[in-house]
Amino acid sequence: MSFTVIIPARYDSTRLPGKPLLEIDGRPMVSLVWERAQQSGANRVIVATDDNRIADAIKDISGEVCMTRSDHQSGTDRLAEVASKLNFADDEIVVNLQGDEPQMPATLIKQVAEDMEKHPDAAVTTLYQGIDREEDISNSNAVKVVLDELGYALYFSRAPIPWDRDRFLSAERPVSKLHNRHIGLYAYRSSFLHRYSNWSPSPLEQIESLEQLRVLWKGERIHLTEATEDPGHGIDTLEDLEQLRANSGKILPA
Repeated sequence: MSFTVIIPARYDSTRLPGKPLLEIDGRPMVSLVWERAQQSGANRVIVATDDNRIADAIKDISGEVCMTRSDHQSGTDRLAEVASKLNFADDEIVVNLQGDEPQMPATLIKQVAEDMEKHPDAAVTTLYQGIDREEDISNSNAVKVVLDELGYALYFSRAPIPWDRDRFLSAERPVSKLHNRHIGLYAYRSSFLHRYSNWSPSPLEQIESLEQLRVLWKGERIHLTEATEDPGHGIDTLEDLEQLRANSGKILPA
């Protein structure tokens, strides 16, 4: 199986400006993400950015960079520009690895690409893991997903879904096997990226701030498989960064 990993990395993060270049163990975060992608078995790894400082950091480690526009509304839109500029074949499998995931295991990158190969009817493939802590049910930063019996997404939300009507009315919110957290690692075919780039953001996507809802809004299918191992934690805030720096000797192996 052949697949390409594209790492969207913009400098102007709202919550953590300059995030891709923030250092962990003396290295820019984006270079650690690039290294994870290299270890996944991808035939090509590309960092997509609109900032020369990020491009230079990747070129310093002999990585491939594609410069993109600065006005993209999502990482998927940025990937679509790369696929168009580099003339990807329509059936090329493309993995979207966020530039703030320095702990993402390489095995999961390969897993999501393999799932796309197995599900030609899916527009997108991605991953989930079961929720085992009550506090994650109400945590808006933990995106929840509800699946059908074949593993296709019914809905994604920052809200507690599925809502256990009888049990959630109490003070406790016990989790069940139906409560799953979405892992933001995606695979697509290049032809889908071209379609996606022509769609306007959907109302649901804008309300929830979840770009995958644009796919469901358009009637396309998203297939999920359970992650074979812990994906680690992405870096969204300064607190996340400081915690990772403090535990840098315990970073998950690739």
